[in-house]
Amino acid sequence: MDIAFNAIGLIGVALILLAYFLLQRGTLTARRMAYLLQNLLGASLILVSLVHDWNLAAFVIEASWVAVSLYGIAKTIKQRG
Repeated sequence: MDIAFNAIGLIGVALILLAYFLLQRGTLTARRMAYLLQNLLGASLILVSLVHDWNLAAFVIEASWVAVSLYGIAKTIKQRG
């Protein structure tokens, strides 16, 4: 079971790093839904991995990342609608 939780967390890390790389490269912008969803999914997967191997500091940063992503998604949807 350790391997599964580690794999889930590592996929989350890869998603967040890829989103940030694509942002820096100019492929994505911070207001694009793809960027926001990638960050949301990545942070959520890391939170899942923390269920198995708890770390308060990691939980706080990832929960904050989820909250900020959800805020950005809501703002983007409101501006489009």
